[in-house]
Amino acid sequence: MIGFSPRALSVSTPGQARAELERIGVDTGGLGMMSGKMLTRCIHLPNLQCRQANILKQEMLSLGGDAAVARGTVACSINETDVILIGTDKQLQQLCAKLHAQPFGLPALAAALDTLLANIKQPPKRWLTSRREFSLERPLIMGILNLTPDSFSDGGRFNDTERAVEHALLMEAEGADIIDIGGESTRPGAPPVQAAEESARIIPVIERLSEVLRCAISVDTWKSVVADSALSAGAEIINDISGFNFDPQMADVTAKSGAAAVLMHTRGKPDEMQKDTAYTGLMTEVIIGLQGSLSIALEAGVEQNRIAIDPGIGFGKDAAGNLEILRRLRELTGLGLPILTGTSRKSFIGKILGHEPVSERLFGTAATVALSVANGASILRVHDVRAMRDVAYMAHAVLKH
Repeated sequence: MIGFSPRALSVSTPGQARAELERIGVDTGGLGMMSGKMLTRCIHLPNLQCRQANILKQEMLSLGGDAAVARGTVACSINETDVILIGTDKQLQQLCAKLHAQPFGLPALAAALDTLLANIKQPPKRWLTSRREFSLERPLIMGILNLTPDSFSDGGRFNDTERAVEHALLMEAEGADIIDIGGESTRPGAPPVQAAEESARIIPVIERLSEVLRCAISVDTWKSVVADSALSAGAEIINDISGFNFDPQMADVTAKSGAAAVLMHTRGKPDEMQKDTAYTGLMTEVIIGLQGSLSIALEAGVEQNRIAIDPGIGFGKDAAGNLEILRRLRELTGLGLPILTGTSRKSFIGKILGHEPVSERLFGTAATVALSVANGASILRVHDVRAMRDVAYMAHAVLKH
C-alpha cells in the first residue's frame, strides 16, 4: 500500500489558483468561485476609530473572514486602533459592498479598499514617457551612468564625454531599456552640488546620446532647473530621489514636458539621510510618503500612467530596513504603479556578505534583483546590465511560465 503524500500548494495569484483547479479537472463553472477561496489576503488599516473597527470586525466575521484589532477596541476603552483584515479577495470585495451602507466614513474606506484590491489584481501593463510607451510585460532594465567624481561605485570613471557615450552605448547593446544619467552623487553623506555644475556635467552627454541611442534617457536629479535642461537636451524620464519634495517646481516641469517620473522615498538629502534610520512602521511610512509624492504629481497635472515609484533602498534606511523592503516589496503594488528598485552594489549587500569592495557585490546584487522581480518590481536600476538583465528575465520566466 502506498502511503499518503500531502503537499502544501504555493498559490499566491488568481492565475495560479485557477491552474491548480484546472489540473485536477474542476468543472468550469466552479473555477471562478473556488479560485477566490484559495487566496487569503491581509490588509492593514491604520488609525481607525474603535466604532469603525468594530463594524469591520463584525462584518468580516459574518463573511467567514476576520479582523485583528487592538486590545480595548470592543469596549472602546482606547482612542483608536490599527486593523488587519484577513480574508479572501471575494470576502474583502463583499465587505466593500456592505460598507457602502455603513456610517462613520466607512463608505470612503470601502472606495479605498476597492481601489487597492483592483490595483493588486491588475498590475500596470504600460509606462509612458514623453517619447514612447514601455510595455511592462517583462522587466525593464535601467543602466546607471554616473557623471560624478565621487559616486560610491564608479565615481570618476565616465567624467569624459566620449567615455560616457561609449559606456551608454555598451549598456544599450547589453540590453538596457533606459540609461539613467546623474551629475550629483546621492551616496550617503555626499555633499550637495550646485545646479550649474550638475548641468555642466550631464547636458553635453545627454545631447550626444539623444542622437545615437535608441533606448530612453532618464535624468537622475531633484533640481527642476537641471531636469528642465535635461528634458530639452533629450531626456524623457525624471528620476527624482526626493519624490518631488525637495524642489517645489519639479512636478510642474514634469507635467508640462509630458515626461515620465520615478518618485522615490527618502528621509532628507544625501548628506543627512542616514542620521535617522529608525522607523516605527517602515512600510507604512514608505507607502504614506509615496502617496504624498503621488498627490503632488497628480495635482500638478502629471498623468498617472507616466509615474513609477521607488521605495528608496539605501536612502534613510539601515541594512535591516533594506531587507525588509525587499521582503515586503509586494505591498507597494496596492498603489497601482510600476515599481523600481535600485539595489545595485549597495553597501548593505557588502555588509551582509562581508564584501566591502564594491567589485565583489555582483552575486549579492543578483539575489536582490531576482527577489525584486519575484515581489513585483517592473524596473531594475543596475550597473551590470548584461548580468542583471539575465537575472531579471530568468526570474520573470519562472513566475510567468
